[in-house]
Amino acid sequence: MGLSDNSLGVILAVSSSAFIGSSFILKKKGLKRAGASGTRAVIIGEVANFVAYVYAPAVLVTPLGALSIIVSACLAHFMLKERILKMGTLGCVSCIVGSVVIVIHAPQEHMPSSVQEIWTLATQPAFLAYVVATLSIVLALVLHFEPRYGQTNLLVYLGICSFMGSLTVVSIKAIGIAIKLTLDGINQIAYPQTWFFLTVAAICVVTQLNYLNKALDTFNAAIVSPVYYVMFTTLTIVASVIMFKDWSGQNVSSIASEICGFITVLCGTTILHATREQEPPPPVGTVTWYVSGDSIKSPEEENLITLRSSEYNEP
Repeated sequence: MGLSDNSLGVILAVSSSAFIGSSFILKKKGLKRAGASGTRAVIIGEVANFVAYVYAPAVLVTPLGALSIIVSACLAHFMLKERILKMGTLGCVSCIVGSVVIVIHAPQEHMPSSVQEIWTLATQPAFLAYVVATLSIVLALVLHFEPRYGQTNLLVYLGICSFMGSLTVVSIKAIGIAIKLTLDGINQIAYPQTWFFLTVAAICVVTQLNYLNKALDTFNAAIVSPVYYVMFTTLTIVASVIMFKDWSGQNVSSIASEICGFITVLCGTTILHATREQEPPPPVGTVTWYVSGDSIKSPEEENLITLRSSEYNEP
């Protein structure tokens, strides 16, 4: 008996979270060849995530991205000796419970038979209204709010990222379905709609990454990550529900259960980020040695020693 599309999507989404979560630790570990291993893990994770959207609805795939935070926290506990606090453990459990609830009540998605059918979904009035509203908000944020509040208000950069990210996901899902149909022998490459979705995805990805990097350069990553996850996931689900009608045919109790599971994942993510143990600053009167790779730099090799002393006064 073969796996259902939803089951395959869940396996791919969980695998993606495992690879992406481990990549953060590999890079932070700073071992030889770890940087390359971390990059490979990210690539594999993103490819798995891309394929997951082909088989399962965004309502199911997107919230499971929170599992990468759990993987990262657990590996950091064992490999980097970063303690998970009691509230952090509660956050991990909340993410897992919420994910299980979403998986149990996730809708079975109808697979479009052609890219033209996807185009029909993308040009329905409800989704066109969402696209117009999204682009209007993004233009307002870029032209009016960014010059005035971009350096002080986190929501400006993350708002641009999240709104563009929601369009990225639906475009990538359309591209993935077109590729799958082509591999199955139903050629979709000749249709102009395929190339339109590809162009939209490229523009949205570049814009999304540009403003996400600005947010990370300007604000604390511990604050950026949970806020971005909440905004991006919420808007992606809204866009997918409108375009692909993920909730059509589901009863009210199943939809309510998915929403409750999603809120549980959001709460767990926020708790986990808020309770991550911060590395304490060096105490006054100590010498800080900076380690590069596997060796410790000596004063003769590199000027990377910071002296901190309460008795030292500048002239």
